[in-house]
Amino acid sequence: MIRDTLRLWDLALCTRCNRVLRFGSLHRLFRWVSRLGDGLFWYLLMLALLLADGARAVGPVLHMILVGIACTVIYKWLKSRTLRPRPYQVPGAPVRAGADPLDAFSFPSGHTLHAVAFSLVAIGYYPALVWVLAPFAFLVATSRLVLGLHYPSDVLAGVGLGALVASISFRI
Repeated sequence: MIRDTLRLWDLALCTRCNRVLRFGSLHRLFRWVSRLGDGLFWYLLMLALLLADGARAVGPVLHMILVGIACTVIYKWLKSRTLRPRPYQVPGAPVRAGADPLDAFSFPSGHTLHAVAFSLVAIGYYPALVWVLAPFAFLVATSRLVLGLHYPSDVLAGVGLGALVASISFRI
């Protein structure tokens, strides 16, 4: 019963977020944010850190790269185990795809996982970046819902896993 209630809540919230696609300018904004979250934003951030901070940025950038590898391994492993279809793929679901997915399955949101992990690591070294990275990570997570590529539970799992990976990485 609780499981069914959560599933219905997940679909209802996903459907409500997906309605934003009706607005062309917002649809384009979230597609653009999602594309940047594919990796380009993070690669540019690492390059900018190296250019701005020189040799002092090598450690933080290597930290981000290692965290990115760990996140990729975790989300690919989870997706291969859960095999959860994306919201727009569920027959009868009132959700449409607003962008092409990078892979076949929904759980967890890899974009969100990476956005949170990279942001927390970068902010750990460069606290002033919080004003750029926190809003961007939020927009990446939101884009996954708006574009119909993930359920809220996928995104929440991405947030939790990203924070966990970043936190553990600072302790190793």
